[in-house]
Amino acid sequence: MPTAFVFAPALTHTKYQHPESHDRLATLIPELEAYNILADVVRIEPEPAKIAQLRRVHTAALIDEIRQVSQRGGGILDHGDTYATKDSYELARLAVGGTNKAVEAVLDGRAQNGLALVRPPGHHAESDHVSGFCLFNNVAAAARHAQATYGVERVLIVDFDVHHGNGTQEIFYYDDSVMFMSVHMFAPFFYPGIGSLNENGVGSGQGFTVNVPLPAHVGDIGYGRVIDELLSPKAKIFNPDLILVSIGFDAHWRDPLASAGLSLTGYAKIVRLMLAMADELCNGRILFVLEGGYLREALTLGILNTLYALTGKDKIVDPLGPMPYPENDISGLLDKLKRHHLLY
Repeated sequence: MPTAFVFAPALTHTKYQHPESHDRLATLIPELEAYNILADVVRIEPEPAKIAQLRRVHTAALIDEIRQVSQRGGGILDHGDTYATKDSYELARLAVGGTNKAVEAVLDGRAQNGLALVRPPGHHAESDHVSGFCLFNNVAAAARHAQATYGVERVLIVDFDVHHGNGTQEIFYYDDSVMFMSVHMFAPFFYPGIGSLNENGVGSGQGFTVNVPLPAHVGDIGYGRVIDELLSPKAKIFNPDLILVSIGFDAHWRDPLASAGLSLTGYAKIVRLMLAMADELCNGRILFVLEGGYLREALTLGILNTLYALTGKDKIVDPLGPMPYPENDISGLLDKLKRHHLLY
């Protein structure tokens, strides 16, 4: 089966000199067409999410706040750096709806897997609060859509953005039907400041949140070990029916907003490891959803390499090469995490 491809670049959701602007995706399609990769995917047109779909993960007050700010012509939403334009409310609905359409294609058998390239991003959006450039939580809404519409019982969400997916964690923190795994940089004063290994869920959700708080400069080897030694064993225990991946390309070693150490080759290997996990656990049903990534070349080529993997091509493009300094060893952290999650 083919790969589902949804593109909702939100070109009029943009702010001058803001890292999360339309520049991220504005020229992506012709750049991908130059590699002839889009001939191998099924394009799915996004549709705006219904209010009922948004209400599965967000409060009515938050939805109305974003709508009102957009209707007034835009503004700052979180007293920080999360903004809206006059079009942002409708474009954020389109991002959620497009992600939902991609999930539908995977679950009804029209596609084996999928990639949703949507803006605004979503993983920092909590049930009642926006932050971190995010308005509505695309991946969380997709998980609930899969459960509500297709009867999916267990959804695994894995977040590889360099920042902790605090919004996704908050939405599912009390829930044992969604396991949330976040692999992120965790350092003093690094946004959003949460995501410690002790944050594991509450009540029936206890044990269904897995945080991997990494130091700076953990590269391809360390990320691969995280998947092999921690995420994969936990996923096998959970036994998901569907895997959703929040993939941000801001963990690349040259990204201007962080100091992680992944290369494009490392990202490509992560995608392939996740595909193998999906093949083993849920008949290959997996959807990748774009989050961050602010170095244009790394973002574009990271998306290209993701599409190569999704469509079964043994190709990786990496002109930027590996991180040019030693990788931090995370053996001690991994041992601590494995003991914490009872994997010893």
